[in-house]
Amino acid sequence: KTLKAELTKARPKFGLKLEEGGETDGDGRHVWVVDPLDGTTNFLHGIPHFGISVALLQDGEPIAGVIHDPTRDEVFWAEKGNGAWMNDRRLRVSARKELSDCVIATGIPHHGRGDHEAFLKELPLVMTEAAGVRRFGSAALDLAYVAAGRYDGFWERGLSAWDIAAGVLLVREAGGMVTEIDGGRKMLDSGRVLAANERVHIRLQRLFKRAARDE
Repeated sequence: KTLKAELTKARPKFGLKLEEGGETDGDGRHVWVVDPLDGTTNFLHGIPHFGISVALLQDGEPIAGVIHDPTRDEVFWAEKGNGAWMNDRRLRVSARKELSDCVIATGIPHHGRGDHEAFLKELPLVMTEAAGVRRFGSAALDLAYVAAGRYDGFWERGLSAWDIAAGVLLVREAGGMVTEIDGGRKMLDSGRVLAANERVHIRLQRLFKRAARDE
């Protein structure tokens, strides 16, 4: 409620798309996309890894974004053309080139949601190539960590625009590449996202193409 009220007060002509609170129409070009709590399961279980994600879309593309991790007092933010930052520190994606040196993050589809079969074909391929795979339970923070170079890559299916809109911009502004898993550009619509530096992105995409051929 606070986010909705403050964003509406700041930009009364902009639309709103919230995970909790539905959608409101605006000027037809600008939309706030808000997830007030990404990592709900972690939060409910007392696991201190969750965040608040707010992005501004212009004509369907993110132009500003903030992901706030209240447990670590870390604010990841980006504005199109002005770089990505964590608090007052400039962010860059990792420079690692070989998957054998990389830690890759993902989201595991849970009961009643997601494409379990596709994931179970992709995961073994990544496991055999990468230094490690992590699943922390917040797609917004996963993307923020890719932008910060903490993770070398991230992939997941079945996400919503409010999970990833701010993170997509963060990775791009930190010098990384973000696409759909198959290389498309409609991540916010499909909910399928792959993010990494350019070299690692290419390597991961090759693995996922192998997994798709084996279906």
